[in-house]
Amino acid sequence: MQHPISPLDGRYADRLQAHQQYFSEFALMRARCEIEVRYLLALDEAGYFEPLTADEKRRIFELIANFSDSDYAAIKQIENTTRHDVKSCEMFLRERLQLAQPNLIHFALTSEDVNNLAYSILLRDYLSNLQLPQIATLLRQLCALAEQWAAIPFPTRTHGQKATPSTAGKEIAVFINRLTRYYEQLAAFRFSGKFSGAVGNYSAMMAALPQVDWLAFSQNFIGSLQLDFNLCTTQIEDHDHFADYFNLTRQVNNIVADLNVDCWLYISRDLFSERTQAGEVGSSTMPHKVNPINFENSEGNIAIANSLLAMMSDKLTRSRMQRDLSDSTVQRNMGVALSHSFLAISESLRGLQKLQINVQNCLSELQNSPELLAEPIQTILKLTGIADPYELLKKHTRGQKTSREDLLQLVDSLPELSEELRQQIQQLRPENYLGDAERICALVVEKARKLVGA
Repeated sequence: MQHPISPLDGRYADRLQAHQQYFSEFALMRARCEIEVRYLLALDEAGYFEPLTADEKRRIFELIANFSDSDYAAIKQIENTTRHDVKSCEMFLRERLQLAQPNLIHFALTSEDVNNLAYSILLRDYLSNLQLPQIATLLRQLCALAEQWAAIPFPTRTHGQKATPSTAGKEIAVFINRLTRYYEQLAAFRFSGKFSGAVGNYSAMMAALPQVDWLAFSQNFIGSLQLDFNLCTTQIEDHDHFADYFNLTRQVNNIVADLNVDCWLYISRDLFSERTQAGEVGSSTMPHKVNPINFENSEGNIAIANSLLAMMSDKLTRSRMQRDLSDSTVQRNMGVALSHSFLAISESLRGLQKLQINVQNCLSELQNSPELLAEPIQTILKLTGIADPYELLKKHTRGQKTSREDLLQLVDSLPELSEELRQQIQQLRPENYLGDAERICALVVEKARKLVGA
């Protein structure tokens, strides 16, 4: 029986199985082999050497489609001797493919040519296949809540103090609006790559075949992988795009963390609550408790993920001269950071699926807060000749318990006020002082729905 060190491979393993296809050592070896053999196919298509036979091509395509556990085990067996992962892939491919021209495998490449593209295609596929769909699911879940709660009056707080009312839907729409912005950027994001030899100058390639435009070949090859071409590098691709991607992911996480905290606080104030689930326990001693554990779990996982992502953004964009190997072990942990991010959002989704709004509590808090009407009243009074309506309302409300009747009596005592404005003020109530919140909510939801689908 195995005893995993990381909860990603223990407690949460069943929820992160799909991540093994992108972040395991198996996945990395498979991606390295894919880059190596796609390079072979590109060389063959360019016609620089004797063409591959039909059987050789069949073996290449079979390896791409069906890289197996036994293939991985064979590479690791070689690595036990070589102590070099990319060289072990090369030696495995020479044995596995049985080419008439085995020296074409890894022709004129440095290990980083293979590694940078391998990591980039793994992250490319993770972003497309897992990360973006998860954010889209989160957006759809938030849109459903925003639509249901679009017109429900909701008490707000600024500096922790009672503030201008809103609607619950519009407050959810704030997070939709923020997440939509970063979803769009991630959906358009492209990783980059280099394929230019030991110091980025195509030196070995040009020494062997000076008649070939290796820069153009490299650009076309990298483009065929749906990656952007990095023209000028040292031995390593500079990883600036990795940093950009990590920072976009961090910002999504920050928005989700903000959502988690707000939901937690609204639950603590009995404005939100969570539906109970049969068999669940909230406390080992207090039977009544329904804890917002999903939002808390998400918050903790985001703290881990963002710490790692920030470190990686800094570390991977720095290298001593042409290169050093301190980036290698950091890159191997990219999946740890991204898996904690994914786990965090999955926890937030679980929390949101149980979330419900306590409409009566929201209304009661607003109805018991008539001082909130000081803002619209003083603003309406600015349409009159009253010297300083703000100071007038401040004198009667700040730090005091004020009733709606007190405010209306104050308004009635003002001879400068027209009957029309007096009636306008008398119609004000905290629960209907909502501005354009409902329309803002609808517009935000509409945009998000168009982006991620219903």
